[in-house]
Amino acid sequence: MLTDVGDSSQLSGPDAARFRAVLGHFPSGITAITSRDAQGRPVGMTVASFTSVSLTPPLVAFLPGKTSSTFPVIAERGTFCVNVLAADQERICRALSVSGGDKFAEVAWLPGPHGDPVIDGVVAWIGCTVEAVHDAGDHYIVIGRVDDLDADSTASPLLFFKSRYNHLTSA
Repeated sequence: MLTDVGDSSQLSGPDAARFRAVLGHFPSGITAITSRDAQGRPVGMTVASFTSVSLTPPLVAFLPGKTSSTFPVIAERGTFCVNVLAADQERICRALSVSGGDKFAEVAWLPGPHGDPVIDGVVAWIGCTVEAVHDAGDHYIVIGRVDDLDADSTASPLLFFKSRYNHLTSA
């Protein structure tokens, strides 16, 4: 049962630094959300806030910040590819995290189902069409309808935990 929690603007909460520090204790995979601009050039951004949403229909979500200069380009195109980065792709993660410049200068990729970049060596890729965009504080919640996907069952993911890059180790 859903309940109304009232006007959230009246609630006070922790400051942003504490919020980030505590939530940093939740490990997440790192994805590169890629697309193409109006001239066909590859664009991309790294996002740790990615999740599956629904099996029927197949939906996923990612949460870009409202200050992102890349997300408006992705939204205008209407398609994107989620690339789940592998443990050895920290360099790619850093390249796609910066603002401006040719982020793909040293990133090998092939066009996916909609022509959006599928980065070589990723753990998995998920080609999507933008289904909906919702306002969420200083971020958006972007729902994507999954059109195609694939995975490399031998690859290990790049993880983010306590503000550091990590990877899985075998016991």
